[in-house]
Amino acid sequence: MKTQVAIIGAGPSGLLLGQLLHKQGIENVILEKVSPDYVLGRIRAGVLEQGFVDLMREAGVAERMDSEGEIHDGFEIALNGVRNRIDLKGLTGGNTVIVYGQTELTRDLMDARTKTNQTTHYQVNDVQPHDMLEEHPYVTYESGGKQYKLECDYIAGSDGFHGVSRKSIPKDCITEYERLYPGGWLGLLSDTPPVNPELVYIRHERGFALCSLRSQTRSRYYLQVGKNDKIEDWNDERFWEELKRRLPKDLADKLITGPSIEKSIAPMRSFVVDPMQYGRLFLLGDAAHIVPPTGAKGLNTAASDVYTLYTILTKVYGQGKTELLKEYSKICLRRIWDGERFSWWMSNMLHKFEETSAFNEKIYNSEIEYYLNSDAGRRVIAEQYVGLPYDNVE
Repeated sequence: MKTQVAIIGAGPSGLLLGQLLHKQGIENVILEKVSPDYVLGRIRAGVLEQGFVDLMREAGVAERMDSEGEIHDGFEIALNGVRNRIDLKGLTGGNTVIVYGQTELTRDLMDARTKTNQTTHYQVNDVQPHDMLEEHPYVTYESGGKQYKLECDYIAGSDGFHGVSRKSIPKDCITEYERLYPGGWLGLLSDTPPVNPELVYIRHERGFALCSLRSQTRSRYYLQVGKNDKIEDWNDERFWEELKRRLPKDLADKLITGPSIEKSIAPMRSFVVDPMQYGRLFLLGDAAHIVPPTGAKGLNTAASDVYTLYTILTKVYGQGKTELLKEYSKICLRRIWDGERFSWWMSNMLHKFEETSAFNEKIYNSEIEYYLNSDAGRRVIAEQYVGLPYDNVE
C-alpha cells in the first residue's frame, strides 16, 4: 500500500491532521492499535483555545462544536475561600475559550473521516516506522493475522506518550526533559448541573480542586490526591464530601451531587522531547510533550503541532518548499515551552505538594495573590489561558 502521509494514532491530533490534509488533497492513512470505541472512551478535558477552534472550522468539522460548545468569557481562581474572576474577553481584547468535550470533538473527526471515505485501520498490532532518514520511509503493521507494509513520504507520530513513534528514534538523537509531580488528579464525571457557569480553580490548604463542566447538565470535578491514592479508595460519597470542604462556602452550599458516570486518576507530569522530528518522522501531541492538566494546555499544544505540520506539508506539496521540513521542531518547541511554563506555574501556584517547603509555600501564596490583585497580573494569566497566536510558517 502507498500513501503520502502515514499517521500513527487516531486520537484528536491524528484525526485532525488527517482531516486538514484531506481538505488540501494530501492522501493519508491512519493506523490505530485500539478500537474506535476505546478511543472514544478516553475521558479528557475540553477547554479549547481559539487556535484549536479555528483549526476545527478549517477542517470542516465545527458544526456541532459551534452549536453545542459553550463560549466562556472568563474563569475563576478561588484563593483561601475568596473567588477571583479572570475576565478573559476583557483582558485580551475579545479572546475567549470554548468548552467542548474531547470525546465529542473526536467523534466529530471520526464521522467526517468516515463520510469522506478516508482510510483508518483500527486494532492493528506491531506498528513500526522504518527508514525515517531515507527519502522513502514506510510503516509495517499486523492486522487480522497478516503483515502489511505502508509506503509513504512522511510519517506523523501522534500515538501518545507510550506509543511506538518516539521509541523508534535512537536515544542518542533526542533529549528528554521531565518533571514528575507527587500525586495526581482524581476526576469525577456526573450528570449534574455545574456548580458554577464558568470553571473554578481552587487553592486550598487541603489541596487543589477544580470545578469544570461539559454542558449545563453534565459536570466534571477534580481533586488533588496523594501518590498512593487509588480509585477504590474514593467512593462517590467521600469524593463529594471532600470537594465541599475545598470549595468556597457559597459554592459548597449550592453544589448538586449525584452518581458518578466515570472516575479516574490522572498523573501529573511535565515532559518535552527535543527535537520533535527524526528525518521524515514528526512527533505530535503527547508523543512529544506532556503538561500537567492545570493550565488546560495538553490538547491545545497538540493542536499547535498539528497546525505547524499541516501548514508545512501543504507548502511542501503545493509549493515545493521542502526546506520548511527542518523547521518543524524549532517552530513547535517555542510554543510548547510556553505552554509547559504556564502549566508548571499554575500547578505550583494552586497545588499543595508534599515536597514543597514551608518557605516556598508562602512564596507561591504571595505570588498568586499578587497576580490576582494586579491588572497586569490578571492580564498575563488571561493571555496565557486563551493561548498565544500560532507562529507563522514561512
